[in-house]
Amino acid sequence: MAVDTRKPSRTLALAALLVVAGCGAPDSPGASSGNTSGPVPAKPPKAITLNILDVAGNLQLTQGMIDDFAKRNSDQITRVTYSKATAPELVGKVKAQQNAGRVDIDLVLTGVDGLAAGVDQGLWLTVPDRAARLPGMNNYLPGAAAMQKLAGDAGVTVTYYPSGPLIEYLPAKVPNPPKTAEELLAYAKANPGAVQYARPSNSGPGRTFLMGLPYLLSDSDPKDPVNGWSKTWTYLSELNKYITLYPSATSETMKNLANGSAKIIVSTTGWDINPRVLGTVPKEAAVGTLQGFHWVTDAHYAVIPKGVPVDKQAAILNLLADMLTPQQQAKAYDKGYFYPGPAVKDVTLPMAPPESRQALTEFGRPEYEKLIAGNPLEVPLDAKALVAAFDRWDREIGGAKVKK
Repeated sequence: MAVDTRKPSRTLALAALLVVAGCGAPDSPGASSGNTSGPVPAKPPKAITLNILDVAGNLQLTQGMIDDFAKRNSDQITRVTYSKATAPELVGKVKAQQNAGRVDIDLVLTGVDGLAAGVDQGLWLTVPDRAARLPGMNNYLPGAAAMQKLAGDAGVTVTYYPSGPLIEYLPAKVPNPPKTAEELLAYAKANPGAVQYARPSNSGPGRTFLMGLPYLLSDSDPKDPVNGWSKTWTYLSELNKYITLYPSATSETMKNLANGSAKIIVSTTGWDINPRVLGTVPKEAAVGTLQGFHWVTDAHYAVIPKGVPVDKQAAILNLLADMLTPQQQAKAYDKGYFYPGPAVKDVTLPMAPPESRQALTEFGRPEYEKLIAGNPLEVPLDAKALVAAFDRWDREIGGAKVKK
């Protein structure tokens, strides 16, 4: 399993913030190698090496797209190097290179967490010539389009899913799973250590649970963790009394569910399906929702650090344009890791590779289609709010119990 880190009215403010973050400073604090400003050519004048950093597990969905483009366009990309890190490490890595005047990371694949942290620090370029160069963005699914509004001009949505929060359990060990947030808390109190979720700043399910609770608890303003989450912070503080540790990655919660050290974990559609495909979690694991459930949607983004030369930007834009075609997006079904996965319209499962079709036929859940259609879709917090929520959770809730 790859490492996970994984209302429109408020996203407009974020979009403005992102434009300022992308435009209000020089492309790099120092003189990076290559021309970092000026018009981006249609193609690089000579083929480039593309260095990609993944902090969201996104390569599980998109590496096939990237490798295919590079193979077909050797006049633009001679070689692709891949590296991985966690979302909390991202800002330090990029900022150190920018401060040194040598940006060696050309493209970052990140979730909302890394996107927000980079926006907060002003690390990302405004995507150049987006409207003309990336026509696939006009074909986004409604949920993916809302996630793109959240990113403004600082990134490009490449994959999308409705996410969660879901609870996951083994029916043999939890025959009567909680149906409400209050019942989940009561279960945790009666079974100390049995409920588990990973640190939100490095976990898609953990982050989704954090942002989904205000809807479950009917808090005053689900989009404002500073002034509108009084019920949520009280609930998390109480739940914390009965949680013995917070894994630093989602994959650890899956292993703990399988070995019995956790009885109920927080999950999402993809983290439900993919670990069962891989055998990390027993096939018979079940999922459920809690009363008042709203989907908190999620996406992976491609972002370009300030300081990347325009010749490399040209190759990156052409790559992203190709990745947003339906034929390439069909690969995002993968084996359910980010289910469904495609960000654009008219990408059906029969278009996916045979191994994806086989995995989802066996391990997918028919009820997801009804759940997705029948419950509200909410975009995540904006950048500043998300950073504030992570910071408060680390300080006041679970930071001292995070398993390193």
